[in-house]
Parts: sequence; C-alpha cells; structure tokens
Amino acid sequence: VQLQASGGGLVQTGGSLRLSCAASGISFSLADMGWYRQAPGKQRELVTVITSGGSRRYADSVMGRFTSSRDNAKKMVFLQMNNLKPEDTAVYYCNAIGVLGNYWGQGTQVTVSS
Repeated sequence: VQLQASGGGLVQTGGSLRLSCAASGISFSLADMGWYRQAPGKQRELVTVITSGGSRRYADSVMGRFTSSRDNAKKMVFLQMNNLKPEDTAVYYCNAIGVLGNYWGQGTQVTVSS
C-alpha cells in the first residue's frame, strides 16, 4: 500500500492550500481515509476522517475551515484548507484504514506565516 501526499507549502495567515493523497495497493472504496498532522514537539493529531461511506469528522480546531473529500474512482482524498492560521503549521499525513490494516503516507509540510 502506498499513500502519496502532496500540496503542502508556505502560505500566509488567512490563505488556502489543498492537499491531495493518492492511494495505491488498497481497496480504496472500502477504506476510511484520514488526515493527521504533527507539529514540532507535539503528538500527531487527527485533523479529519472521511469514511468509506462518505461521513466526515473534523477536529474542533479546523471545523468550518477545512473540508475533506474523496474520489473513489481516482483513489484520491483531498483536504481543502481555508483561513489558515500559524497554529496549522505541521507535517500533514494521509492515513488509510483498510480491510487489511492501517497505513500512512510520507507527509507533506504546511507552513503558515504570521
């Protein structure tokens, strides 16, 4: 299983970024897909999960600013991040909970300047 995250970068406060994660080697339509993030010196935390059925759950800190979506045909999951804040600075990881296991991508850096 491979999860390839992309779309990170440097953005100013209030800006937007769209992260993408391409999955392979997994029954994507059956997997719950998540985005996690880890800031320096902090534990990895859940940002959002979008289930195989399309239900979404968000961390309180990103509610109303971030939106996750998925394209089962393309085996991709997306994270639209709006109104970014410096506290959103972190490495963002794509996660898949599939039928056979729990998988992680390599991460993409998001840096929000004040």
